[in-house]
Amino acid sequence: MNAARNTIELTGAVVSYLEWVPARPIGLTVVLLHGGGADNAELSWGLFGAVLADNGYRVIAPDHPGFGHSAPADWPLTQADLVRYVGELIDALAPSDYVLGGLSLGGGLTLGHLLERPGDAMGAMLFGSFGIMPRLSDGPLGGLSHFATAMMLRTGMLAALTRSYSRSASAMERGLREIVRNPGARTPALVDAVIAEAASGNGMRVFGEWQRDQVRWSTLRTDYTARLASIHTPILLVHGSRDSGVPIARARVAARLLPDARLLAVEDAGHWVQRDRPDVVLPAVRRFLDRLR
Repeated sequence: MNAARNTIELTGAVVSYLEWVPARPIGLTVVLLHGGGADNAELSWGLFGAVLADNGYRVIAPDHPGFGHSAPADWPLTQADLVRYVGELIDALAPSDYVLGGLSLGGGLTLGHLLERPGDAMGAMLFGSFGIMPRLSDGPLGGLSHFATAMMLRTGMLAALTRSYSRSASAMERGLREIVRNPGARTPALVDAVIAEAASGNGMRVFGEWQRDQVRWSTLRTDYTARLASIHTPILLVHGSRDSGVPIARARVAARLLPDARLLAVEDAGHWVQRDRPDVVLPAVRRFLDRLR
């Protein structure tokens, strides 16, 4: 099933979104939020939207402001403003029964929404989620690595390196090997699509804006770990066992703290877990949604 692309005007932003409308709707909307960097709704959720719509679910996947087909917002891309945008999007497009899911940055926005509006969502799905660790890296050198990244963000070095990196097809392909570890899923078409998104310019720039808001000198501004026990929404965590961005140990801790959560650890998968192993992730998502139904 092909998606329709529409736009919606929200506070200070015109957001482009994909929508899959099922032939036989069951009355449940799934809202899917993509990650940061060179990502957009089609890249992360194109396959999922079509399959879930074939199963009766209405699916909405926005390009966050500044990513994909969405122009940058009039407001800075802080975590708080992005959580507000998600709430406003849901109010406009999915005001009744809905399930919210997100990858990485989108997972952090999902957690922020659940905390801001307890009980509104019927369920949630977190894929390699941001917001469950205190700094960018774990381990004995984690503090030093975090400080170095904060320094590079503030001096502009990271932005310059990112621009150089995004112009190199070979560098982008090497980077994809880390987050999509399955060679069969790391297709030339995917590599080309990621390079095209990076080359568009806006997404990488606004993601850097969000990073500057989040990465303080020794910690991340947003860590929801201490508040997870207050989220009673049913949650499916999906996490690659080889996720180098958010270690699987952090997802295990989150799953224990959340009152109604199940963790699917996907063996040998990286950070972009649903692109890495859709054969494992998509059936688990369908089972989770069917139970909620």
